[in-house]
Amino acid sequence: MTRVLPLLILLAVTIFTLVTVAQSSPYSVRHLPRWLWFVIVLIVPGLGCLAWWIFGRPLPGDPEHPGAPARPIAPDDDSDFLRGL
Repeated sequence: MTRVLPLLILLAVTIFTLVTVAQSSPYSVRHLPRWLWFVIVLIVPGLGCLAWWIFGRPLPGDPEHPGAPARPIAPDDDSDFLRGL
């Protein structure tokens, strides 16, 4: 069991990373195209996953990446909401 556990953890992390790569916006992925990140994670599971999370994944709210989701605005910061009160 102790020999199988690290492989199961690596498999789970690889599958999670592949799903994350597939669901990310193609315009917000950094440094490489999304399909190439998918191939890298698939071929080199441990290092590919680590490289994706450090160098490839989109940063939320980054103005250089238009596909990244913006931060939510609080109701008291929204002038349209305050006018409607």
